[in-house]
Amino acid sequence: MSAAGAAGGKTGDWFGQPRGLTILFLTQMWECFSYYGMRALLVYYMIGQLGFSQQKASLIYGGYTALIFLTPMFGGVLSDRWLGRRTSVILGGGAMAAGHFMMAFQSLFYPALLTIALGAGLFVPSLPSQIGELYDADDPRRAGSYNVYYVGVNTGGFIAPLVCGALGETLGWHWGFGAAGIGMVAGLIVYVLGGRWLPADRPARERAEAAPAVADATPPWLLLLATGLAVVLFRSAYEQLGNTVAVWAAHGLDRNVLGRQFPMTWFQAENPLFIILLTPVVLAFWRAYAMQRRELPALFRMAIGAWLVGVAYLGLGLVAQAYPAGGASWLWLVLAIGIITLGELWILPVGLGLFGRLAPAGLAATMIAAWYLAGFAGNLLSGTLGALLTNLGAPAFFALAGGVAGVAGLALFGLDRWTARRGTAP
Repeated sequence: MSAAGAAGGKTGDWFGQPRGLTILFLTQMWECFSYYGMRALLVYYMIGQLGFSQQKASLIYGGYTALIFLTPMFGGVLSDRWLGRRTSVILGGGAMAAGHFMMAFQSLFYPALLTIALGAGLFVPSLPSQIGELYDADDPRRAGSYNVYYVGVNTGGFIAPLVCGALGETLGWHWGFGAAGIGMVAGLIVYVLGGRWLPADRPARERAEAAPAVADATPPWLLLLATGLAVVLFRSAYEQLGNTVAVWAAHGLDRNVLGRQFPMTWFQAENPLFIILLTPVVLAFWRAYAMQRRELPALFRMAIGAWLVGVAYLGLGLVAQAYPAGGASWLWLVLAIGIITLGELWILPVGLGLFGRLAPAGLAATMIAAWYLAGFAGNLLSGTLGALLTNLGAPAFFALAGGVAGVAGLALFGLDRWTARRGTAP
């Protein structure tokens, strides 16, 4: 039976996709609810409750988010070689839930961060690596499946600050962190109950033997390495959304709406909300462009995404320059987040799909983990970059972040031209 048939086949589709994609979508949605719910509170918790300086909080934030992207490299190998993907998802999700509940206790702050990061190492690469096996190789729905999945990621990310952030700011930190833990448990329940719609969890050797033969099964490692390095630069700027942008917005914006100030953490719900709203628009544009001309190469799309993010940061720098004492309208930040999100849609799900598409049989989780390894380095660099905010000031800092994203775009565009000349554009 084909992978699509095993997963329910076309006659058993939900929303025009294999049923297994819905299960993975919902599982990831709740995992992201837990992760982004805790992350929305993290910087404010460190500064307001633990008494850390802005520089120290930014460095810890960058180090923690970097670790979230590093541990999947080891977890992906464990999943592919020994544990299997389902066991890895369950073990990793359980550890993440425990870590979020531990965050409710101030004395367990550092052990909680480590526990969440270790759990993510098993969970993060093992879930999306199952997407490809839900489809036959010639299924036209396969190309857009990662963008559909990405909506699930951001649905959880949208709800999280509204729930966990509001609970943490109004009722107490432990309420927000506890809600994040409950979200992770909900995701595990969905995954276990929907297991019959997912691909069989065969050992890596069997998956490799069952895969169709290709002329060259070796991925273009040099291309992936160069792409990953460009993404490192991009992420160092992009990840400022939950770090220095949040710090600046706390004192640089007028958050009054109808005479009341809304919680700061709600700004962090805008990015996933825009992803949900803009994904259908972006996919429709890509389809229309491909029908009229040709399909846009993956690396060219990623370059456009990086440039859009650079423009948004340059705009934030101008706003910060115009309002040095604060008081800028919150609508400026909404506009900037909208542009950053549009850029994100052109680069992050496209890059994830690129690494997944070039993965050799039996190493899907490992290759997905390699994509997250670029996220590790980028998040680590984002913490170092974020620490410059206090010394540089917001206008110069956002100009620097925009420049970094622009350089990443130039690197991706150069890779696109290089592969086009060689006739190997992915």
